[in-house]
Amino acid sequence: QRQLVESGGGVVQAGGSLRLSCVASGTSLTINRMGWYRQAPGKQRELVATILSSGSTNYADSVKGRFAISRDNAKNTVYLQMNSLKPEDTAVYSCTLGDLFNRVYWGQGTQVTVFS
Repeated sequence: QRQLVESGGGVVQAGGSLRLSCVASGTSLTINRMGWYRQAPGKQRELVATILSSGSTNYADSVKGRFAISRDNAKNTVYLQMNSLKPEDTAVYSCTLGDLFNRVYWGQGTQVTVFS
């Protein structure tokens, strides 16, 4: 059973930046993809960005050009650099990991609050 631990959330003024980190326990050999989802109050959880073991990335249209996902395979860590933050980016951001056996793991989430 893997554990995912997120960090880096906080409160920031619109236009500011935050960097989220997520460290996964266990081996990196069976990790297929890692990524970030978010859920705002009263809304459904939505994809923010994912990155495959190949390095291929995918972003929600709402964050393209502002957010960047990256990973350090040696550290089993995925990062989300968030720039030009907007109040509508306010949400709980959760890290996710999918392995080669189609198992999916989730972190507990970290709060990001952007005020205008």
